[in-house]
Amino acid sequence: MGAKTLCSAILFGIFALVLLLPFKVRRIEENIEPFFLGMGILALTVSHLLSGITGWSREIVEEALKAPVSIHHIPIGIFQIVLIFGLLIYFFHKPFYRKISQLLGKLGFRLFFFLLILILGLCSSIISVIVSAVIISEIFAAFALRRDHLIKAVVITCFAVGLGAALTPLGEPLSTIAVSKLSGPPYHAGFTFLLEHLGIYIIPGVVGLSIFGSVYLGRMARGGEEKLELAEYTETLSNVVWRAVKVYLFIAGLILLGEGMKPIVEWYLSKIPAPGLFWVNTISAVLDNATLTAVEIEPTLTLPQIKSALMGLLISGGILIPGNIPNIVSAGRLKIKSKEWARVGAPIGLVLLLIYFLILHVAGLH
Repeated sequence: MGAKTLCSAILFGIFALVLLLPFKVRRIEENIEPFFLGMGILALTVSHLLSGITGWSREIVEEALKAPVSIHHIPIGIFQIVLIFGLLIYFFHKPFYRKISQLLGKLGFRLFFFLLILILGLCSSIISVIVSAVIISEIFAAFALRRDHLIKAVVITCFAVGLGAALTPLGEPLSTIAVSKLSGPPYHAGFTFLLEHLGIYIIPGVVGLSIFGSVYLGRMARGGEEKLELAEYTETLSNVVWRAVKVYLFIAGLILLGEGMKPIVEWYLSKIPAPGLFWVNTISAVLDNATLTAVEIEPTLTLPQIKSALMGLLISGGILIPGNIPNIVSAGRLKIKSKEWARVGAPIGLVLLLIYFLILHVAGLH
C-alpha cells in the first residue's frame, strides 16, 4: 500500500470518527471540544508523516494558538468576545433581561424573532459572525422557551447568521480568504465582490429563514405552547470562564483538523466539477470551511464554480455544531448536544441545499 493510499484511508477513517462518535458516545458528546482537538492533532500528525502536503510546523501551531484570540490580525478573537460578553451578562443580566422583556412585550413573539434573525443575519457581515454568535446565545438564554422550540429557533438563527456573514470580508474567515484569493486577475475582487455575486442568493435566504423562524415561534405562542416569559439566570462565574476556554479548544481543534485534512481536499475534492463540489462541500458541516475555501477557491475557477463551492460551504455549515462559529458558541452556552442540533440542522440544511442546487444548477440562475 502506497503512502498516498494509506494516508487517505486513515484520514477518511478519522473523518468518519469525527462525524459519528459525538452521536454514539455520550462521554465524547459531553466533551466534544477536547475530542476535536485530539482528532485535529491526530489528523495533522498522519498528514505530516504520510502526505508531503502539510504537517506540523511552527506556522500551523501558531495559527491554532492565535486563531481563537485574533480576528483578521486584530488582537481580539472569539475567546475574548465570548469571555467579555459572558462576564458582562453575568454582572448585568438583570437590566439586560429587563430590556429584552420590554422589547418582547412591545413587539410580540413573531415580530421580535423576525427582526432578531433578520438583523443579526444581515449585520453579521459587518459586526462579524463572532459578535453575532454571542448575541444569539445570550438572547436565547434569556428566554424560558420549551427545549425543542429553543433548539429550533437557535438553529434557524445560526443558519441565517452563517449565510449573512459571507457578504463582506469582515464577516467570517471564509469570506476573507475567498476575497483575498480572488483579488488578482481575472476577478480583481474587492470589498463588495461577494455581495455583488452572492447577495442575490444570500439575502433572500436570510429573509426566508427570518420569516420561517418568526412564523414557527409565533404559532407556538398563539397556540399557548409558549408564553412571554424570561428564564432565570443560573450561570456561575466559573461556567462563564470555562465556556470561553472550551470555545478556544474547539476552534484550535478545527484549525488542526482542517489542516490535517488538506491532502484529501487537494487529492480528491479539487478535481470535482461544480455540481458535485456543491454536494461534496457538505463536509463543511464538520470541517473548518475556511480551510476548504483556501484550498478550493482559485482564480482559475469560473464564476459559477466559485458560487457553487461557496454556497455549498455556507449552507452546510449550519447542519452540525462544528460547522460554524455561531453553532459552536450557541451550543456551548445553551448546552445543546450534537444529536439535538442534528435533528433540526440536518433537515433544514438538506432543504436549503436542494433549493440552492436547483437555483444554481438546474434553473441555471448563476
